Amino acid sequence: MSRLLSCLVLAAGSLPAQFVPAAFQPPASYETAQFVLVPLGPGLEKLDFDAYMSSIDHLKATFTNGGKWPHPGITMAEALKDVEGEIANFKARKAFTYAVLTKDKKREVGCVYIAPSRQPGFEAQVRMWVTKADFDRGVDAEVEKLARAWVSAAWPFKKVAWPGRDK
Repeated sequence: MSRLLSCLVLAAGSLPAQFVPAAFQPPASYETAQFVLVPLGPGLEKLDFDAYMSSIDHLKATFTNGGKWPHPGITMAEALKDVEGEIANFKARKAFTYAVLTKDKKREVGCVYIAPSRQPGFEAQVRMWVTKADFDRGVDAEVEKLARAWVSAAWPFKKVAWPGRDK
């Protein structure tokens, strides 16, 4: 089970039977002038690993769920298993994790997670992170802006929660 999805399941019980309509095709990618979002899966484990390992304390503060991810002892084998879990959830249409890559696709800036919402009145929730270095450069606000526009335009949800971001 993915790092974020496992936290959601532990916190709230089982997931809904159908998260997105059967006819909906989740986007295969999303490109902007600065970034490319692609489903997080095998082939990206090294970029993902490098991104989150560079920002362990920052990510623990970003996701205040008390989870154990990330921690300094993660191995590349565990990183591969993690991205395999993310793509399995994507293919099963349970949750959708996208790596946010630089335009040249040589570095992961962070991730965007689209999952069923646990908040009443919301169909989905979106969580995201960027590396500490990118956060310090103001990239978090840029990624949030693009993620909000993309989710609004390309996804079938009428009401989306942005935990930790909406006041």
